[in-house]
Amino acid sequence: MKMNDKVRVENLETEAVIGVYAFEQVSPQPLLIDLELTTDFSRAFESDDLKDALDYDALSKKVRSFCEQSRYALLEALAGGIIYLLFEHPAISKVGVRIRKPQALKGAMASVWCERTREAL
Repeated sequence: MKMNDKVRVENLETEAVIGVYAFEQVSPQPLLIDLELTTDFSRAFESDDLKDALDYDALSKKVRSFCEQSRYALLEALAGGIIYLLFEHPAISKVGVRIRKPQALKGAMASVWCERTREAL
């Protein structure tokens, strides 16, 4: 039976060149990213070994690097890229990504939430 254990990383600070307007394609903008990664920690319960868990530090660095090197118009497309990137890790069965773009709207916070299971891709 597959478990639905989760790792959450919240408020991962990064930046990316992202936006549909020409002025947004000139320089990086700050982004805040939340990740929800579903896996099975049954082995980690017993072993207390990182190899049986998800190394959220390494995964966060991978996501941050991906964003900093990316060039997307849409937050939705960036979220999709992050989802594909995280599914490179075989133990992850579902990925949820929320991306907030603080400078997109005056007086409000723009964000998208996307999630996919491995089977849905």
